[in-house]
Amino acid sequence: MNVTIMPSKPSGTVQAPPAKSMAHRLLIAAGLSRGTSTIRGIDLSEDVRATIDCLRALGAQVDICGPEGQPARGEGMPAPDQAGTVNTKGPGAQAPGMPSAQEKTVRVCGTDLFRAGPACLPCRESGSTLRFFTPLCMLTGRKMRLEGSPTLLSRPLSVYEEISGKQGILFQREEDPAVLVQGTLQAGEYELDGSISSQFVTGLLFALPLLDGDSILSLRPPVESRSYIDMTMDALRQFGVQAAWEDGTRIRIPGGQTYRPRDVQVEGDWSNAAFFLALGLSVTGLDRNSLQGDRVCEEYFRILEEAGPGPGAHPEGISLADCPDLGPVLFAFAAMHHGGRFTDTRRLRIKESDRGTAMQEELRKFGVSVEIGDNEILVGSGIHAPGEPLCGHNDHRIVMALAVLCTGTGGTICGAQAVRKSFPDFFRRLAAAGVDLRME
Repeated sequence: MNVTIMPSKPSGTVQAPPAKSMAHRLLIAAGLSRGTSTIRGIDLSEDVRATIDCLRALGAQVDICGPEGQPARGEGMPAPDQAGTVNTKGPGAQAPGMPSAQEKTVRVCGTDLFRAGPACLPCRESGSTLRFFTPLCMLTGRKMRLEGSPTLLSRPLSVYEEISGKQGILFQREEDPAVLVQGTLQAGEYELDGSISSQFVTGLLFALPLLDGDSILSLRPPVESRSYIDMTMDALRQFGVQAAWEDGTRIRIPGGQTYRPRDVQVEGDWSNAAFFLALGLSVTGLDRNSLQGDRVCEEYFRILEEAGPGPGAHPEGISLADCPDLGPVLFAFAAMHHGGRFTDTRRLRIKESDRGTAMQEELRKFGVSVEIGDNEILVGSGIHAPGEPLCGHNDHRIVMALAVLCTGTGGTICGAQAVRKSFPDFFRRLAAAGVDLRME
């Protein structure tokens, strides 16, 4: 799908979409509970659908209902072999060819993983889903296949490979592509590099409380993306499971715990709201006391807007250690203002795309230079309309960052369908805010 955006002046108020990161966590905690949970405010992005499909593969019953919790048919209904139905509802004008908002209530009847039979888990392109479910598959002792796109299965899984090697668990990458695991995870002390993806820590935090013995997660500093770890611990707490920081690098997880069903609401998503905040729009439904690390986007936009020309106006740079998902939109915002210097950027290379290189390539089309170092990125300024089509790099956040730029200059984004991964409603909401665009 290609989207052409004309220079526009968006205005008004946008409701924040539900937080995908928290939706993953609450869905999984509900799936591990003995009983039925209700999770309100789910946006059925491709990544969230992947997590739902994996829960079903492990034996959980998942029913997708309308906003008020009543089953209803409508656009986006799951395949016949999936439980539940879907209703669509959303405010604002409907632009041609755009899906309606899909905020749903999901009911989950949990599963007993220790009785789960062999299963195939369709992770699609969701890194969170793959890394969250791998340790859970290691609780069953049975052969489990985690399938996904070639891009997903090329992303690092070394943490789990190392754990499997030490504990005698089968961990095998297959060509189709998939990961095959079989074995039983053991309680104990786990030492992990704190600068790796927090998704590995989250995966272990879901699984370890279900084992008989206590466990420790020891993270070698620096500990990056701690906010995501804290979000996981908050989701566990909501479902009656305890895990606590002993200090800044060690987490104690008591064993023998049980997830208890809950009725919970997904909070608004700061990472996706950032694209609208970058355009100067008012966004409702955000918790300013949220644990989400991406809540710093407002502060970072202010720093970039108030700084003088050149990155020397803030020589210490803006750290992405706790908010790597903000990288693309911050680079776009910097290019629209006075440029900027960003640090702790190394992990951008292992996202859906190499996000530093992808933004360097696309910003060059706007006349903006980007210098990439080992762990920092310098973004110039002085944008003009791109002289050629833009590429979305099969990365939802790259597409949305380019859309922010194109509202000022105009331009065509190829591969814009990547937004379905996290924010299928993005372009409809952009159009409702007054952005002139067409899809083809």
